[in-house]
Amino acid sequence: MSLSRRGLLAAGGGTVGAALTTGPAAAAAPARHGEGPRVRTGFDRLAADGYRLLSGAKVGIVTNPTGVTSDVRHIVDVMHADDRVNLTAVFGPEHGFRGTAQAGGSEGRYDDPATGLPVYDTYLKSGQPLADVFTASGVDTVVFDIQDAGARFYTYIWTLYDCMVAAALAGKRFVVLDRPNPVTGRTALGPVLDRAFATFVGREPIAQAHGMTVAELALLFNAEFLTKPVPLDVVRMTGWRRADFFDATGLPWVPPSPNMPTAGTALVYSGTCLFEGTNLSEGRGTTSPFELLGAEGVDRRWAEAANAERLAGVRLREAYFAPTFSKFQGKTIGGVQLHVHDRESFDPVRTGIALLVTARRSWSGFAWRPDNWIDKLTGNTRVRTMIDAGAGTDEVVGAWQADLAAFRRVRREHLLYR
Repeated sequence: MSLSRRGLLAAGGGTVGAALTTGPAAAAAPARHGEGPRVRTGFDRLAADGYRLLSGAKVGIVTNPTGVTSDVRHIVDVMHADDRVNLTAVFGPEHGFRGTAQAGGSEGRYDDPATGLPVYDTYLKSGQPLADVFTASGVDTVVFDIQDAGARFYTYIWTLYDCMVAAALAGKRFVVLDRPNPVTGRTALGPVLDRAFATFVGREPIAQAHGMTVAELALLFNAEFLTKPVPLDVVRMTGWRRADFFDATGLPWVPPSPNMPTAGTALVYSGTCLFEGTNLSEGRGTTSPFELLGAEGVDRRWAEAANAERLAGVRLREAYFAPTFSKFQGKTIGGVQLHVHDRESFDPVRTGIALLVTARRSWSGFAWRPDNWIDKLTGNTRVRTMIDAGAGTDEVVGAWQADLAAFRRVRREHLLYR
């Protein structure tokens, strides 16, 4: 893995020196009953400061339903009603600004009925076409505020990346309002993307579970990957610690996409999303997506084989379910349900690999998706070819450790919190 090292500060824009940033040691004690959330998001701090960071700017914001205050008001509604900020446009990602579209969809161009603001569609746009959208909107500052799920293939971080690239091309300033990584920021896990497999589920060589916040990712992207860095400011959180799971923050969970209903979904997602690359259901169309996995013909042998792997922090239950859409729609299928009983020791990526290994060994119908989508998700051919060759979990996981160690060294330079 080869990553260039650029300066921490983007030309024309500050990060660590921005008015609302604080030192990495800043943290608060857990909130007591009635005191409100322990964590203040980037938006909370921006608003409390009277939007001074946006003073005099024509502002457009990239956001979705997760862009909410601690009392679950949408930040677009809040900003639109406040004369201290000149919000003039909204940019909607996959699933849309108000979240009406399913996976692989967006809301298109429209005027928001609640505020009258023009909403521009960013989904599947990048480079100059996206820069042209920013130019056409008339904004001079693009703000990003979306809750991430902590996995490389969760597309909102690549919306962030694409918008940073496009803002640089269009000569716009970029501001990132930080939110927690819901599955902690303790460490990075899993294979690192090979650029030969770059897609919208992974543009650049980061780990499968990156262990970073969106502001930290923005700093990394700007310093390591953008050919033309964007003038960048980030507004950090206060009260968030790297070991915090989402329920420790006191913040409300809003599903960032239709198949990410709970923070518990995010906990397993960076491993079990790999089943999108197979002919098994990843649980879409159920009430527990990515926690339920299965297919026609799968029986108790898979759960038995998976439990025999003695995976830390998780047990696998034999399960039967009927998805209402997506793979095996309307059919009762067999499989497993993940029950994480010790999230401190749980490794979602290792668990995902072990489930692939044992599914292939215990079910004769196992197959990869014909387009080898698994290679895009893992960022290489190695996982697929090793499993096909009969490799076990330890061998597959061991194969990416050198690349992961290199990424962890680069990642460390861009962390904002302890």
